[in-house]
Amino acid sequence: MKKKRRLKKKFKILFVLLISFLLILFIVNKLPKKETGKEVKKEKTDYVEVIYNKLKDKDETINKEFLSWINTNYKKSLSELNKLLEKNEYDKKMWHSVTGNSYIVLNDLYNKKYDSMDNVKILDAKGNTTLSFVGDVSLADNWRIIPEYDKREKGIEGILSTDMLKIMRDSTLMVANSEFTVSNRGEAIPDKIYTFRAKPERLKLYDEMGVDLVTLANNHVYDFGKDAFLDMLDAFKEYKIPNIGAGHNLEEAKKPYYFIINGYKFAFVNASRAEKYKLTPGATDNSEGIFLCYDPTGMIDLIKELRTDNDYVISIIHFGKEDSHELEEEQVSSAKAYIDAGADAVIGHHAHTLQGIEIYNDKPIVYNLGNFLFNQARVETALFQMQMDDNGNFNYYIIPALQKDCFTDVASNELKIKIINDLNSWSINTKIDENGKITKK
Repeated sequence: MKKKRRLKKKFKILFVLLISFLLILFIVNKLPKKETGKEVKKEKTDYVEVIYNKLKDKDETINKEFLSWINTNYKKSLSELNKLLEKNEYDKKMWHSVTGNSYIVLNDLYNKKYDSMDNVKILDAKGNTTLSFVGDVSLADNWRIIPEYDKREKGIEGILSTDMLKIMRDSTLMVANSEFTVSNRGEAIPDKIYTFRAKPERLKLYDEMGVDLVTLANNHVYDFGKDAFLDMLDAFKEYKIPNIGAGHNLEEAKKPYYFIINGYKFAFVNASRAEKYKLTPGATDNSEGIFLCYDPTGMIDLIKELRTDNDYVISIIHFGKEDSHELEEEQVSSAKAYIDAGADAVIGHHAHTLQGIEIYNDKPIVYNLGNFLFNQARVETALFQMQMDDNGNFNYYIIPALQKDCFTDVASNELKIKIINDLNSWSINTKIDENGKITKK
């Protein structure tokens, strides 16, 4: 009996000890933990302060408010940036690698710059990016292409092949020169042999073609006078087609269009020096017209201005000797001046035919893409492409094509090789391989 009582007593003692141990464990877990260990240290790291202290002497534009915004909107990006800075010297390209946007784009977003702009578009593009350019396009009702378009009753495939449409539509950005006015009003201006005008509804075809931006600084947008020209500006606005090179005044005509592509900011500008006898008015501070660059100073100044807050500047010029593969001296000197001013590419059209290519200061000058979809003639033409990788580096390509009988198709086989060989013979210091890739000799 005594033995049972002793066991019972020991059991009670053990039970009390167990309960006490569990109670103590519970209380300890509820107490504030001592701040030790890597995980606690990570939680305590203020990366805004860390990055600010590392960069404040290297980049005077850095401030804590901007870094706090980055920290809120791009999770873990500052910690990733800190890792890069521990291994490398600071480079603004680091911002794109950790956020997916360039430093310029980040600052624009932080300052809500795009909210008040009507000339910017953010394109949904990741990784490899393709910018494509073609020359002169005419959708004029009183010229060759559109009557055939209507007659064939095949829609856009009546004037462009499915292969060509795929290339154009698959491009991240597709740019074309719109060489006609758009209006139901006006009279053809006197002393001009060819005048082109389209109904406003013809602009729908640009969407079917996959065109994202049109250039208007050329010698046919004023063919039916002031009223038709102003109607054209309204029509492009109504159909929501981004355009550059023309306006109600010089400020509008010079106004760039911006595209945010794969986190990089591109500025596109357009001007013309196409006419020997100037029948298309240049815009002034108080009158409508196109942006002229017979004196290249205006374009040079514009490019320099844009260089400071854009990742890339693309200058598109309507120039060159018509129906000739020869380059004019002013064409070459002005194109190089635009590169010197900060342009990342100069792309030309107007000559009705292809002209050569030059790599100048590691930047491409495509002197003339000529006609692309313009008339019934048999014309060898091409698309120029800038293919950009995720790091912002470019490769350049030519895609040979043929316009014939009011229809444009991708060139293949012997014709493709012929066009490439011809371009090689006209080019200054470049080599185009059989795949169309352009490199410097």
